Amino acid sequence: MTIQRTRSDLGLATALRISVSRLARRLRAERLAGGVGRELSDTQFAALAALERHGAMTPGELAEHEKVQPPSMTRVMAVLEERALVMRAPHPTDRRQVMLTVTDSGREIVQQSRRLREAWLAVRLRELSPAERAILRAAAPVLEKLSQS
Repeated sequence: MTIQRTRSDLGLATALRISVSRLARRLRAERLAGGVGRELSDTQFAALAALERHGAMTPGELAEHEKVQPPSMTRVMAVLEERALVMRAPHPTDRRQVMLTVTDSGREIVQQSRRLREAWLAVRLRELSPAERAILRAAAPVLEKLSQS
C-alpha cells in the first residue's frame, strides 16, 4: 500500500478493504486449521462468539448484533442448539421471547479458537517494528468504530 494510493478517501477505502479482507481470510484459515469449531460456518461461529462475549440475548438481539435477518439467525441457532453449543431459556419478563446462552462446550470452542488465532496474530505482530505496532495500537479503536457503523 503506497502513501500515494491512500491520500484520497477512496484510495484509503480500497486499501483498507483489501487489507482487512485478506487479514480476515487469514484469521478464518487459522480457525479452521486449528480444528476448533471447524464444523461451524463463519456465521454460526460469529453468533456463538457474540453470545460468549456479550452474554444472553434474544434471537432478535443477536440477529441485530450480527447484522443478519431474524429468520437466518433462527436457522443458525437451530444448528448451534442441536450441537449443544447454545441453549434456550424462557425470557425473564416476556413469555413470547426466549433467551439464548452459550453452553460450556460452546464457550470452550470459542475460547480455544480465540487463543489459537490470537497466538498466530501475536507472532505476526512481533515481525513488525515497534513503530508499526504503535500505529496499529492507535488504529485499533478506529477500526472498531468502523466495524460498528
